[in-house]
Amino acid sequence: MKQKETLWNTRPVNGLSVDEMGDEHIGTSHETPLREDAFELDDDIKIELIQKHFKEIMQIMGLDLTDDSLSGTPERVAKMYVKEIFSGLNPKNKPQVKLFENKYKYNQMLVEKDITVFSNCEHHFVPIIGKAHVAYISSGKVIGLSKINRIVQYFAKRPQVQERLTVQIGNELKSILQTEDIAVVIDAEHLCVSSRGIQDTSSSTVTSFYSGKFAEENTKKEFLTYVYNK
Repeated sequence: MKQKETLWNTRPVNGLSVDEMGDEHIGTSHETPLREDAFELDDDIKIELIQKHFKEIMQIMGLDLTDDSLSGTPERVAKMYVKEIFSGLNPKNKPQVKLFENKYKYNQMLVEKDITVFSNCEHHFVPIIGKAHVAYISSGKVIGLSKINRIVQYFAKRPQVQERLTVQIGNELKSILQTEDIAVVIDAEHLCVSSRGIQDTSSSTVTSFYSGKFAEENTKKEFLTYVYNK
């Protein structure tokens, strides 16, 4: 089957070229930037094409792909991209979440903290590693605790900026739980800062999303007390 390949041209963002932007942190939308034809190719074909192009990248860098250690790398990377670290791009991998009645009549905040975040920076394709802390106040419905973790992981498994990731998680929980009372805080290390560029290994980035009652100072303070008081 002959496949159509899309050729990309480097275009200015906000009037700036890639060289002019340098390491500037550019965000464009709350939605992950995807082409309309993003899912026309099935996963097997995507793996085949990525394998081909990653092999070319390795060859350009001068690596010897006849070496036993390197010969399987293009296929491993392709499978990892499609099936693992960028699997959140495909909506078919979105967690199926079932709502339950809040039979306990629990009307206080529920906090799920220290959820592992492992994402990748969309500017350099290097890891973002950290923790997410999520809370909601039930409007009469609840979800299984593990579903909160799965929602975080789903949106993390795509090229991301941390601000967008935070908003996507917050908006998704508002929609699923049918409540405005949602809080999300992400505290993460960006390897594009620590392993390259400025090479600062001690800093982290914190982003937040507060809606409904969590926008009120007392409720926000209570949430942050649960998160940061060990």
